[in-house]
Amino acid sequence: MTRQYEVVYIFESSLEEAAINERLERFHALIQPSGGEAPQVNHWGKRTLAYPIKKHETGYYVVAKFDAEATALPEFERAIKLDDGVLRFLVVVNEGAQPVPVTAGKTDDEDDE
Repeated sequence: MTRQYEVVYIFESSLEEAAINERLERFHALIQPSGGEAPQVNHWGKRTLAYPIKKHETGYYVVAKFDAEATALPEFERAIKLDDGVLRFLVVVNEGAQPVPVTAGKTDDEDDE
C-alpha cells in the first residue's frame, strides 16, 4: 500500500541548481515505481539557517511530495545520508489537512465585552 510522504531537504548553498536537480532525480528514482507519478518538487531557494549546520550559515531548501511504499524508504534515506551535499533532511507522512486546534480561554462572545 502506498502512502503520501513529504520530504524537506537542506542542501549546501554552494551547490548549483543543476547539481541539486541531479541529486533529487537520483533520490526520487529510488522511491518511484516504474511508470509511477513523479514527485511534486518545490524549490524554496537559499535561506539563512536558524543555527549553523556543519559550519554552514545558509542552505538551499527543497520540499518534495510523493507517493511510495514504506519498504522503499530505508534505501531512500540511506542514499540521502551518504550524500555530502545534503546538510539535513526530514521525511514525514503527509496525512492531509490537519484539524484546527481548539484554544482554551475566551470564547467569541467574550471578545465583544
